[in-house]
Amino acid sequence: MIAQRALAVLAAVLLVAAVGIATFGAESISLGRALYLFDHDILDKLPAWSGRVLGNWVRTAMIEPMLVRPAWLIPASMGIICAGLSLSLSNRKTTHRSHRRS
Repeated sequence: MIAQRALAVLAAVLLVAAVGIATFGAESISLGRALYLFDHDILDKLPAWSGRVLGNWVRTAMIEPMLVRPAWLIPASMGIICAGLSLSLSNRKTTHRSHRRS
């Protein structure tokens, strides 16, 4: 029950953040550009870190394609995933034991 509510709150925060980024951010700013505006050195450090920790194939197959996507897409997709997990946890049926005696 607590996990379901926590995921619902997290989904709401992420979806509001995505709408805020899409509304108040520069028109169609990419995630790479937003990260560059946040920290100028991050795009220089990211390839070396991801190559060392995750491997070069992760950087080329997953990280680089995400950097060219709109900045609001990552929090929106994470919010949708959290909302789906919250809904799936809320629909679970609890086992009820019968109190009838035979």
